[in-house]
Amino acid sequence: MVKNILHKEVRLYLVVILLLIVSISAIIIIVTFKDTIYNYQISLPANNQNNHVESFTYGSWPALENADFYNSVENSMIAQKTTFISVNLSTMRLQYYTEGVLTDDVAVLAKGKPGSWWETPAGLYKVEEKIRTDFSNFAHVYSPWALDFQGNFLIHGWPYYPDGTPVGSTYSGGCIRLSTEDAKALYTMVSVGTPVLVSSANFDPDTFQEQFQEPPILATSYFAADLKSDFVFAEKDPDTQVPIASLTKLMTALVAVEYINIENTITIKPSMIVKTSIPRLKVGEKLSLYNLLQPLLKESSNEAAMAISDFLGTKHFVDLMNQTAQSIGMTDTHFTDPSGSDWADVSTAHDLFVLAQYLYDNRSFILKMTTNNKDPNVYGPSVFTNLQNFNVFADDPDFVGGKVGQNGAASGTILSIFNEDFSGNSENIGSSTDERPIMFVILGSDNYTQASQDFLTWIKSTYR
Repeated sequence: MVKNILHKEVRLYLVVILLLIVSISAIIIIVTFKDTIYNYQISLPANNQNNHVESFTYGSWPALENADFYNSVENSMIAQKTTFISVNLSTMRLQYYTEGVLTDDVAVLAKGKPGSWWETPAGLYKVEEKIRTDFSNFAHVYSPWALDFQGNFLIHGWPYYPDGTPVGSTYSGGCIRLSTEDAKALYTMVSVGTPVLVSSANFDPDTFQEQFQEPPILATSYFAADLKSDFVFAEKDPDTQVPIASLTKLMTALVAVEYINIENTITIKPSMIVKTSIPRLKVGEKLSLYNLLQPLLKESSNEAAMAISDFLGTKHFVDLMNQTAQSIGMTDTHFTDPSGSDWADVSTAHDLFVLAQYLYDNRSFILKMTTNNKDPNVYGPSVFTNLQNFNVFADDPDFVGGKVGQNGAASGTILSIFNEDFSGNSENIGSSTDERPIMFVILGSDNYTQASQDFLTWIKSTYR
């Protein structure tokens, strides 16, 4: 009898302990869920003529560089009563909305330097992790109240050195810096998974205007315009879809830097050794993305294109190329491979203007890599010491960047951007400076070198 009572008491104790364990586990699960799961299904507005929205996953989203589209996305999230962070890197303001209601509005004190490898990318992200104090192995500084939202990019307070001394500069390695007080307040309000809308759209219209004339260029199509004012100098069949050959590699470079860390190492495989202009890669060698971009953009290396795309899987990489093209407004463009060797890689002269505009405004370091500019950079010289540069104007001091291409279907293609001085033209009005970013693209030319030189000469002479 006593033995049975003892067994019952033991069983009772075990049940109580089990219930306690279950209760504690449930509390942990609830707390963890609250702090780590905060997903939204956000219906986003259309960004093209067909009023069709591509399926979107969180990440870099170049279309958000467009001021009108950024506003439409933000307004859509507010209307859906979404809790989210909105960061405008042009106005340098960060706003926090709770269920669509503005809760906090603070100043952004520093951002990634425009045109650098650390330029903070536009996109729709979400808070991946909350870090009370983050330590950077690269900069050797601590950053308080950090919200990790995209790889190496965080929102945080004012950083300080290990001895406690605050960092003196307003330079940022790509993170969004707030005052420590503002960062702490945001940290306490935000949950992991909260959407982060980032844009550096320029909301100030550019009213610079030029006069229009026609150039004597023989080609299937061409387009020349001012990248800031959108004024068109000349055009011929700008919406005709044609093969573009190795101009494709500008999109390859853009997708690469948007989705792959510039320092990532890529091991060369036999499948990457394809027919190319100047064979350089060797099976088994390990090269960083930065080093592979050099032959890609200067020598138009098909090997480099294959190596870069293979890092994410070539099919997925090409899908990202098409998604990026659509997101920045290249609605008549389609890619089938990362090198431009396939004759089915097609675009229009106007779409390529859109790409040039995006690169100039947001990823100018890609353009700089196409020149023979000797400016030092943090990653040092290329491992390829004898690179050639096929770009026609590579040594011209006014050349900002561009690309050439050629294959049987496309004939010759060229895209070039220059900073041109218009001080000799007294007709220009409404501009605060006489230097303008001028872009031209020529598609389907039997001699793109001569055609491009003629085009540049025509622009300089006509608009002075």
